[in-house]
Amino acid sequence: MQAIYRLFDFPLYQLDHHPLKKAFNVKVNGKWQATSTKEYIEQYNAVSKALLDLGIKKDDKIAVISSNNRTEWNILDMAVLQTGAQNVPIYPTISTTDYEYILNHSEATYCFVSDEEILEKVNAIKHKTKLIDIYSFDKIKGVKHWTTLLEKGRSLKNDALLATTKKAIVCTDLATLIYTSGTTGKPKGVMLSHRNLISNTLDSAPRLPNNNKGIKALSFLPICHVFERMILYLYQYGGIEIYFAESIETISDNLKEVKPNIMTAVPRLYEKVYDKIYAKGEELNGIKKALFYWAVKVGLKYRPFTQQGFLYNLQLRIARKLILSKWKEALGGNLDILISGSAALQARIASVFAAAEMPILEGYGLTETSPVIAVNDFINEKFKIGTVGTALPNVEIKIAKDGEILVKGPNVMLGYYKDVEKTNSVLVDGYFHTGDIGELDNDGFLKITDRKKEIFKTSGGKYIVPTLLENELKQSRFIEQILVIGEDEKMPAALIQLNFEYVKNWCKIKGISQISNHQELSSHPKVIQRIKQEVTICNQKFGNWEQIKRFELTPDEWSIDGGHLTPTMKIKRKAVIEIYKDLYQKIYPKN
Repeated sequence: MQAIYRLFDFPLYQLDHHPLKKAFNVKVNGKWQATSTKEYIEQYNAVSKALLDLGIKKDDKIAVISSNNRTEWNILDMAVLQTGAQNVPIYPTISTTDYEYILNHSEATYCFVSDEEILEKVNAIKHKTKLIDIYSFDKIKGVKHWTTLLEKGRSLKNDALLATTKKAIVCTDLATLIYTSGTTGKPKGVMLSHRNLISNTLDSAPRLPNNNKGIKALSFLPICHVFERMILYLYQYGGIEIYFAESIETISDNLKEVKPNIMTAVPRLYEKVYDKIYAKGEELNGIKKALFYWAVKVGLKYRPFTQQGFLYNLQLRIARKLILSKWKEALGGNLDILISGSAALQARIASVFAAAEMPILEGYGLTETSPVIAVNDFINEKFKIGTVGTALPNVEIKIAKDGEILVKGPNVMLGYYKDVEKTNSVLVDGYFHTGDIGELDNDGFLKITDRKKEIFKTSGGKYIVPTLLENELKQSRFIEQILVIGEDEKMPAALIQLNFEYVKNWCKIKGISQISNHQELSSHPKVIQRIKQEVTICNQKFGNWEQIKRFELTPDEWSIDGGHLTPTMKIKRKAVIEIYKDLYQKIYPKN
C-alpha cells in the first residue's frame, strides 16, 4: 500500500486506491480530452528521465509559467519533483521586470511556458538570466515542445537512476519556491517542503467529500498559486476527477457541461454569480418577483446547524423548492461544496448559497502556511458564517496581545529563499507571524478583522481599520471594489469602483440614458447620489471618527493588468492611490 511521504506519492496512492480513467480533463478543439491515472504516471516518469538526462540534479530550479490550468502543468510538476529539483511557478500576469527578478533570484536553468505571449515576455529578458533553454506546452514554431522530453524519456534506459534519485528525496526536502505577489517591494521566495504541502493536504481532506466514486471538480483558479495547487493534490488524493475550465469567461458553460460536485473560487466570482441571479430576479414581474425576493430574504437568514424553528424550516423548504433549487441548476445542478479563499466572503453570499444547498467553505491561509490555516467544515457540521472556520488538525492558532494571528504547525514554510533576516522577522519562537489581526470565539472559530500593516491613524490620532469599512460597503451591489484611505489625513475617505454592469442596469430602470462609457457612469450626478446613500447606510454602523466623510468614483475597472490588483485579486493599496492621485488630491487638497 502506497504511503505518502513526498508529493509524487499522491498519484501512486491514487493508482493503488481509486485509479481513474479521467484523472485530468482539458478541452482541446471543443472536446474534453482525458488523461487516466496510469497515463499520468507513465508520462511524468518519462519526463523525469529526460530531465535527468539533461543534467537536472537535486536543488536545481525549473520555472513554469502558464496562462491557464492544464494537464501538462501537473505532469511537469511531478516530473520535476522526482528529480529532487524544485518547481518555481510564476504568475503569467506579472511584469517582465518581475519575470527577470524571479528567474535570477531562483537561478532557474530551464523554463516551461504555456503560449506565445508568455514566450515573448521570457525571451525579452532571457539573456539577462541563467536560463539554458525554454520549452512550451502549446506548439510554437522555433521552440522545443514539452513532448520532445516525453518521447526522449520513453526511450531512455535510466530507470535505475530515477529510482535511486527518488529514494534519496525525503519529506523535509525543499519541493517548491513560490514567489509571493506582495502589494509592495520585491516578491519573496517562499520555501515549501514536501512535508509542508503533504501535511496541509492530508489535514484538509476530512473537510471535503472523500473516496466517493464519480466526484468531479472544476479547476480555474491559477495553479501557480499555492491554494489551487494544494487543492489539486487534495483531489488526486481523494480520487476526484479534475476538469480544467477553459477560461473565466467560459465558467458558466463549463459548469453546465461538467456538472462538477466541487469547485474553488475567490469571493468576487461568487458575488458576480449572486449579482447576476439577483439581476434576473429584478426583471420578473408580479407574483414571480415577489416570490423571488421572499426566497432571497429567507436565504439571507439561514444559519446552518442552528435551531431556527419549525416555521423558518418550513419557509426554507418552500424557498428551496420554488426558487433556490434553480440557482443550483444554473451552476450545473451537482455543486455540493464550494471553497473560498484569498479575501473576505460577504455573509449574505455565504447565507444564500448555503440556503441553496451549495455551502461555501470560507477558509484562511497564506503562501507561507501551505496555505490553509483554518477552514469551515460543512460535512462535520463545524460551519459558522462570518468566520473562516476552525484550525486544521495539527495546526495551532494563537492570538498575540496586539491581536496578530500566530500559527505553528507542519504546514509552516521553511523560510524565505536567500533572506534569513526576513525569515527571522516572521518566524519567532516557532510561530509564524501572519500580519493579520483576528480573534477566536469560544467554539474555536477564527474571525479575521484586518491586516496589521493596513491599520492606519488619521492626523487626529484615531485608528482606522479599513477592511471593516471596505467589507461592509462591498455588500452593496452597486460597489465592486473599494479602498478606504486617510492615513495621516484629517478624516477617512474612499476610492470606489462601481459594479459597472449592475449600475448600468439600474440606470436603465431609472430612465437614465445617454451613458456610453464608464467615465460618464462614474461622473453622473444621480449615480454619485445613489452611492452616497450606500455610504451613509454603512457609516451608521461605525463611530463618527471612522466614518467615510468623502469618496470619489474611479472611471475604470480595477484589474491585475491595470496594476490595481495582485494576481490573487488583492488590492495594491499604494498602487491604487498612485493611479488615482488626482482623485486623492481632490479629496485631500493641499495648500
